[in-house]
Amino acid sequence: MSKEELSRLEVMRGLEEKRMRQRSAAEVLGISIRQVKRLLRAYRREGAAGLVSKQRGQPSHHQLGGETVGQALDLLKGSYADFGPTLAHEKLVERHGMGLSLGSVRKIMIEEGLWKAKKSRKASVHPMRERRACFGELVQMDGSDHDWFEGRSERCTLLVMIDDATGQLGALRFVPEETFFGYCALLRQYLEAHGKPAGLYTDKHSIFPMRVLETT
Repeated sequence: MSKEELSRLEVMRGLEEKRMRQRSAAEVLGISIRQVKRLLRAYRREGAAGLVSKQRGQPSHHQLGGETVGQALDLLKGSYADFGPTLAHEKLVERHGMGLSLGSVRKIMIEEGLWKAKKSRKASVHPMRERRACFGELVQMDGSDHDWFEGRSERCTLLVMIDDATGQLGALRFVPEETFFGYCALLRQYLEAHGKPAGLYTDKHSIFPMRVLETT
């Protein structure tokens, strides 16, 4: 696997283990939340193999044959000189029956100076946070809105407290929606069962005044 694919694998594992939310995963990988969901489905269906690029092993435009590339160039320089790669690819396939991929057309146009790729903004990459070493050192609080009872009851939110070191669920509570007082009741449930944790971690929800609260 490439470095990018290994990074995706680590992020997918973080999502599966509830150590990361989809929005954070999208920021780390520099992709949309929709793409994160697609990758997660592929990971659940195929494992690590589902994260390997489907373009791997496909021939580049240099392997297509000089005649094919030459014909494509003639058309691109003549009939489709003002077209971008996507539209030019559609025309080459639909009108001329050429078996070129969009990636091959884009590469040909860039190398021949027919099209210049826009500079994409470099996404800021946040390194994966290591788990804490001991149980109770850090506990994460989060909520998930879902039809948990599959239509047998009203849609609600599940509040959870998860130990960062072990992944153990410390407290669970169903509530109508995420509120500060709902989390207070959840915290009381945790304290009665496990005692005071060294620190609490929450997301950027507006009901919380801060994300990490040291309790020692």
